[in-house]
Amino acid sequence: MHSGMIGKIEKAHRYAEERTRFEIGSMAITVHGNNNDHQVTLSDGAWHCECEFFVLGNACAHTMALERILEGMIRPQGAIVAA
Repeated sequence: MHSGMIGKIEKAHRYAEERTRFEIGSMAITVHGNNNDHQVTLSDGAWHCECEFFVLGNACAHTMALERILEGMIRPQGAIVAA
């Protein structure tokens, strides 16, 4: 491995320790539930899950678990992104 890559690996480790460096705007995730897999998406700070419970209140175990995992890394809904 060349020295340039070693420096990049060290930098990646530092960045990974500083969660506030990261802001997630959108993503798609498959959550393997107890009974079925569920497709969860995040777009402009708004979650959507295909499970039946999500339709009742715009939240479910799948989205709440992801919010917990990604705490501090998700852009608030409707936030304006600077170019």
